[in-house]
Parts: sequence; structure tokens; C-alpha cells
Amino acid sequence: MREYLLTLCITAAVTYLLTGPVRKFAIVAGAMPEIRARDVHREPTPRLGGIAMFFGLCAGLLVADHLTNLSEVFEKSNEPRALLSGAALIWLIGVLDDKFEIDALIKLGGQMIAAGVMVVQGLTILWIPLPGVGTVALTQWQGTLLTVALVVITINAVNFVDGLDGLAAGMVCIAAAAFFMYAYRIWYSYGIEAAAPASLFAAILMGMCLGFLPHNMHPARIFMGDSGSMLIGLVLAAGAISVTGQVDPDLMNLFSGSERASVHQMVPVYIPLVMPLTIIAIPAADLILAIVRRTWKGQSPFAADRGHLHHRLLEIGHSHSRAVLIMYFFSALIAFGALAYSVNAASMWIVLSVVFLSAIGLVLLLLPRFTPRAPHWAEGFVPPRYRRRRAAVLASEDETAAPADEDEERVPVGVGVSGVNGATAVGSRTRTR
Repeated sequence: MREYLLTLCITAAVTYLLTGPVRKFAIVAGAMPEIRARDVHREPTPRLGGIAMFFGLCAGLLVADHLTNLSEVFEKSNEPRALLSGAALIWLIGVLDDKFEIDALIKLGGQMIAAGVMVVQGLTILWIPLPGVGTVALTQWQGTLLTVALVVITINAVNFVDGLDGLAAGMVCIAAAAFFMYAYRIWYSYGIEAAAPASLFAAILMGMCLGFLPHNMHPARIFMGDSGSMLIGLVLAAGAISVTGQVDPDLMNLFSGSERASVHQMVPVYIPLVMPLTIIAIPAADLILAIVRRTWKGQSPFAADRGHLHHRLLEIGHSHSRAVLIMYFFSALIAFGALAYSVNAASMWIVLSVVFLSAIGLVLLLLPRFTPRAPHWAEGFVPPRYRRRRAAVLASEDETAAPADEDEERVPVGVGVSGVNGATAVGSRTRTR
């Protein structure tokens, strides 16, 4: 565990330290696109944050290769090299898109090629466990198609959800944490070395996201762009592929005891089929809804719009930070809720605590907001906005204030302008100039 923690910290440190210079490079290179109709931010913000994340990935793999226990992953498996090859290709495509905005079909082709590169080097699904059937071996073509499909879906799901400051990095970090706990348990509890690469990928992915988040939280100083969103999507898919199709369920020796006990103990075997889906549950749902919405309107499935889940949270009055936190808690609730089925009684309380706290946080965030008022005796100790007398004076001033000219022009407030109680106004509002 200490070596995984060291790898995570090194990855996070390299990503964090490089993001600042990368931001300056992006400004000089002109990777600051103009604000589009679907954007939420108000000022042009540099992209290319994926450059720092890619070098963080390289640093994490390099450090892991020189650690005593993790070096065995590179000796016994070619999966880390396969991941690095596919990541380099998808990162290069993302950098070109951040700078020149290449066609969506070209990006899709690049994603499939990157997945094919990983398949050629051994990172592919060899078999899948099916409830009631057992382990089903896949042919080479079946494994290749399933691997490519999983990589492409995960990349685009993460790319679609990257619409608010810190949203994609935070959600992927939460998913990677849940996935690390699952893969590490398979490796440590059952002694299955084939799960070690997935644990390493999850730890490095957490480091990449944690190192980038301080620069990307609202208001963001830099965006990860497609070079970052497609990269972390590919790393997330690589971990799911590794633990799903490379770990042989028969090695867990879960078929002892009564039939009922065997069925209960077989849950960890079937979790790999569920974990990748729960990890990208919200991004995948957003992806499916976007495709249906756009095709229903006669548009291309790749056409950009403002109908994503995070846009809808802003439209109903949530602030930018509040919308991001809601998506965080949803991700934690789904990912750790699925993880709870695969852990034993000894560590169940940890996962259930995370699920319970996530549910409580989500409920609190979804409650209607109100401005608390302090009692009269405490008004001298709180800020003015919480004082009843101050609130009454402001309300009376608003009621008595009249415009100088009845025909005074009313102008709309633009997208991203803060409204009442910090809410971000997405729809058109009017105010007296």
C-alpha cells in the first residue's frame, strides 16, 4: 500500500507542478478558444491541461517501475507499456484537437486506433464471467471488439461530462478511488497478481486528477481539454479491462460450502461486470441522453449543445460549485454503493460509511436554499447579510426605488453571471441598467 501511495503522490506532484508552466505555454500557443454559446465560463481560458496530466502519468509509471513490489508488474505483465502506448496516441490527438479543433470522426478513429494499440500489446478482454453460466472465454475478435467498444464509450462519456470547472477530474478521481479499493482487494486478499496492474492504473489516475484539480476548480485557471479528458477516460477504461478480462475468477476458489454460500461468495467475481458501468454511470447516462436528444432534433450525435446534466443543474438555479458537488456525490453514491457488494464484513463499515455520507451530502445539496437569519441578540456577532434589520432595510429600499425613466432599456444578463445567492443564471434574465 505504501508504494501505491508513493506513486500516487509523485503523480499528483508532477501534474500539479507542471500545470502552471503548461498554462503559460497554452496562452503563448494560442490554445484559448473564444467562448461558445454552450460554455459556462465568462472569460477565455487556456486549455492543454492534458499535457501536465500525461507527464504525470509517465512519472507515475517510471516511479512504479523502480519500486520493489510494483516493479514486478512491469516484469510479469506488458499492460503498463500497452497503457502508455495507447495513452500517448490519444493524448497527441487531444493536443491537436485543443489547438486546431479536428473533426469528431477523426477523433473517433483515433480513439479506436489507440484501443487497438493496447489490444495488440496484450491489454484486452480474454474472458468474461456471466452469472449462472460461469467464465466464458472470448475469441480474439470478440475480445478485440469488446475492448475497443469499452475504451471508446468510456473516453466519450468522460469527455461529455467535462463541462464545468473541476467536474470531470473530480468524478473520475472518485471513480478511480472506488476502483482501486476493489482491485487492491482482489490482489491483496486473494493473492491474484493479475489484479496488480489495475490497482496501479487506478492509483496513477487518482494522482493525475488530484494534481490537476487545484488549477481546475471554479474559477478554473486552465482546462484539461480533450487532451486531458480523453486521456483519463482511456486510463479508466484500461483499469476496467485489466481487472475484468485478465483476472481468472477460478483463482478465487469461491465454490466451496453450500450453494447459498457459494452464490454469496461469487459476488466479487461478477462485480467486474458492474464496476465499469457504475464508474461511468452518470457520464454514460449523459452520453446516451445527448445522442437521443440530438438525433431527435435531426442533429449530428456529435453536435454540441447545452442539454447536459450539469447544464440542467445550472438552469434550475444551482451555482457552479453546488452543481459540481451534486455530481460528485452522485458519483460517490453509485461507485461505492456497488463496491459495498464486493467487500467482506470486516471492511464493510468503511464503504457503507462513505455511501451514507454521500447520501446525506446529496440530500443536503438538493434541499431548497435559504438565507439564515440570526436572532436579535446575536445580530452584533454575524455578518450584515444575516441580520434581520439589515434585510428589512434592503427590502424597503428595493420596494421604494423607482427607475429614472419608465422606458429605460432592460438588457439581458449573459451566461455565467452570478445571480441571487450565488446561483449562476444560464437562461436569459433582465435587469435595469
